[in-house]
Order: sequence, then C-alpha cells, then structure tokens
Amino acid sequence: MIIEKAKEYVKRVFESDHSGHDYFHTIRVYKMATHIAMEEQADLYLVQLAALLHDVDDIKLSKETYHNKDNARSFLKENHIEDLVIEKIIMIIEDISYRGSDSVVPRSLEGMCVQDADRLDAIGAIGIARAFAYGGNHNRVMHDPTCPPTMDMNAEEYHNHVSTTINHFYEKLFKLRGLMNTDTAKKIALQRDRYMKEYISVFMDEWDGVR
Repeated sequence: MIIEKAKEYVKRVFESDHSGHDYFHTIRVYKMATHIAMEEQADLYLVQLAALLHDVDDIKLSKETYHNKDNARSFLKENHIEDLVIEKIIMIIEDISYRGSDSVVPRSLEGMCVQDADRLDAIGAIGIARAFAYGGNHNRVMHDPTCPPTMDMNAEEYHNHVSTTINHFYEKLFKLRGLMNTDTAKKIALQRDRYMKEYISVFMDEWDGVR
C-alpha cells in the first residue's frame, strides 16, 4: 500500500533529524491532516500522501531539491502514481510553507487541510517543544531581552533571519491561529494558542525573577 510505503520512506529520510522536523512530526501532521480532511470532506488520498511527503524537500532540510520537489516526485514516480495526481500533491506541498508576509492560502481544500495540520503542530505544547528543539539544534540563543523580534518579514527576510527562540513565538507562532483555513483547525488552534501564550507569560515572569 502506497501510504505504508510513504511512511517507511519518510522514516528513512528523517531518521537522523533532531531539529523538530523529524519522522514523528511528519506522522503527527499525517494524523491531524487525516482528521481535518475527514471533517472537511476533502480527498483523503491526496491529503495523506501530501502530508507524509510535505517535508522531504523542505528548504531548511534539502535546499538542493526544494525548488523542483525532487524527492517527493521521485518517490511518487517510483511507485507509479499518475502524473495528474503527482502534480496535485506537489501543488499542495508547494503551498503549505510559512513564508512570512509572502505566505499563501493553498489553492485546494486538500492543501488547506495539510497546511493547517502542519501549522497546528507548530503551536501548543508540541509547538513549544519543537521551537526549543530547533533553536538548540541551530545554536540559537533562548532569549535575549536586548534583541526585539522582527515583525512582518517577507519570504526572503524570514528564511535568512537568525533570531532567538522566544522571538520566534512573536515572529511566527503567535500568528498561526489567525492563519488557519478550515473550521476544524480553527477550533483546535484556539486552545493550543491559549496554552502557548500562557507558557510564554510564565516564562517571562520567571526570566524576570517575579515567580
């Protein structure tokens, strides 16, 4: 079955990743995208394959294959997926990335489901853990009160920007609740966003020594 083959493929691709974009992130996105697709009556086959392959050509992980989505294309072709289906999946993958002010709303319902699932995994308790895992993996400072967040960056500025982990919450994560596409994801994001903001509030109090 193609879904099981895709799971095995991404497990091999991400077996040595410790940045928060690992195999378990992909599986969480796959499960959440499946849930959203069922609620929103989207094409489950397209959603599941796109969710499983959404990071195999991510610019942060595979710059050389990013533009043409070579890894995703190769996997799909090797498994004899029809060209029309491949292009639909590639379109979903192309649309979902966060690009600052240049981020786009996906061109299909299926793309919206996968984008929402990916963004939901960036907020809440898991989102907090992933933010600090990514920051530590890239030798980023946890917090520096003298370094304010940079807001409203475009795609180029966002991808080239090096900041603190705490700033990342203000530069991206706190924006994601308002960028959800589906009603299903909006409901889930409400609680995750609230938890994340409560955490940062406590973090700042502890940083300042008032708790």
